[in-house]
Amino acid sequence: MDSPALRAWLHEFARRVAENSDHLTALDSEIGDADHGSNMDRGMAAAAAAIDSDPGAEPGQLLKLVGRTLVSTVGGAAGPLYGTLFLRMAAAAGDAGPLDAAGFAKALHAGLDGVMVRGRAEVGDKTMVDALAPAVDALEGELAAGAALDVALAAATTAAAAGRDATADRVARKGRASYLGERSIGHQDPGSASATLLVEAAAATLGTAADGQA
Repeated sequence: MDSPALRAWLHEFARRVAENSDHLTALDSEIGDADHGSNMDRGMAAAAAAIDSDPGAEPGQLLKLVGRTLVSTVGGAAGPLYGTLFLRMAAAAGDAGPLDAAGFAKALHAGLDGVMVRGRAEVGDKTMVDALAPAVDALEGELAAGAALDVALAAATTAAAAGRDATADRVARKGRASYLGERSIGHQDPGSASATLLVEAAAATLGTAADGQA
């Protein structure tokens, strides 16, 4: 997948965040600061504008630009976490040209690792990791089994959604929601919801983008 393909993915993510901004904020109002949707919408709008301002950027440069923009424009925990996600993806992508399916999966895994280190979070802590980790596992597993990228991304989407939904039954162990203890049960984690939108956007735009690319 080349820069135009990644740009399409990021624009689709920005569109889905804007479309679901009120929902994300409503989720955050139950266990957080009630600003996840507005913060992510502002950050992704800025990121979309930033990548359009540099049409010649290679994939790694594009991902780095998104990461830096999110760190500087998104408040709360989301800015550092999503910024780290894209900056780690950029480092994994390197200075090479288009990514193939395995290269994209490797980059996304690197992004997940960065989020887990930055947030000191694991699966089960009721964070965005609960959606991202199973999505990465599904993506890598399907690709290793010989599946096409569109099939692998569809499986990743299903896994992300299941991980997101499972957060409602968990006690928050990280972030502001952790202050609620047992009272956080019954509420879906907003970070897992936005992370699922990221995977859904990839499935909608990148399904065949890496076919035939080295």
